[in-house]
Amino acid sequence: MKWTPEAEVAIRKVPGFVKKKVRARIEKEAAAAGKTVVSPTEVKATQKQFLSGKGPEIKGYEIEVCFGPNGCPNRANPADELTGKIEALLEKEDLLSFLKAQVPEGLKFHHNFRVAISECPNACSQPQIKDIGILGASIPLLTDQECSRCEACVDACRDNAVTLDENTDKPHFDYDRCPSIDYHRCLSCGKCIQACPTGTIGEGPLGYRIQLGGKLGRHPQLARELDGIFSVDQVLAIVKDCIQFYKENSRNGQRFAEIFSDAYPGSTFRDLAFKAKPGE
Repeated sequence: MKWTPEAEVAIRKVPGFVKKKVRARIEKEAAAAGKTVVSPTEVKATQKQFLSGKGPEIKGYEIEVCFGPNGCPNRANPADELTGKIEALLEKEDLLSFLKAQVPEGLKFHHNFRVAISECPNACSQPQIKDIGILGASIPLLTDQECSRCEACVDACRDNAVTLDENTDKPHFDYDRCPSIDYHRCLSCGKCIQACPTGTIGEGPLGYRIQLGGKLGRHPQLARELDGIFSVDQVLAIVKDCIQFYKENSRNGQRFAEIFSDAYPGSTFRDLAFKAKPGE
C-alpha cells in the first residue's frame, strides 16, 4: 500500500520494537476502510491504539524470530520446532492473566514478557535486549578427513577464531591451547563447517545459546549469557524456570530483566541453579 511522505515521517516516531506491527495494522485498517493510501491520520489513530495498550497484540508475551516461517539464510541451527514449543509453553503459563492481576491500571507493550529466537549469531531478532534470547549454535569438530590447507575455513570465519598451525597438517581443536580454533572467539555459527571442502571440519553438537535479562527503556542493559550449548528440552526447562522466577518475584509489571539483575548481579552465571545443565 502507498504511504504519503507525511505518513512515513509519522511512522518513524513509533517505538522500534512495535514499528512492524503498527505498520501492518495501519495498512490493514486502511484497507478495511477502503483506502489505498496511508496518510498521517491513519498512522496517528493506530499508533494511539497500540501505545494505549488496547491493541489485541497485548497477550502477556511476545516471541520474535528473525525471518519468520522462511527461516534464517545463515542458520546455524533451525528453530522451527523450538519456536512452536516455546509459544505453547508461554500460552500455557497464562502470563496475560498474571500481568492483569499485577497491573490493574492497564497493560502496555512494555509489560509483555519477551523472547527472541535467532537461528544464527547475527541476531537480527535482537536477543541481547530481550528477557530471554536464544541463538542457534553449531559447534565445529575435527574429523579424520585430511586437510588440504586451502584456508577456506579461515576466510569463512568472521570472528578470527580459525587459524592453520604451520606445525600441523590440519586445524587443531583444543579448548586449552586453541592454536587453530579459539573457542573464546567462536560463536558456533557453523560457517567454517559449511566452507570446508574436505570435511576436515565437521558438525559437532547442535544446540542453542541462551542469554537472559536484556532490556531497553530508561535503564537499558544487555542480556548475559549462560555457559554452554543447550538442547531443545534444556532450553524449554530454562524458559519454564525463568517464567516461574518471574511470577514469584515480579510485582506491578516489573520486567524480568530488572528482578533478574537484582537476584544475580554478577557478570557470569556459572552458579545459577537452573534445572537444565549445559550439553556436553
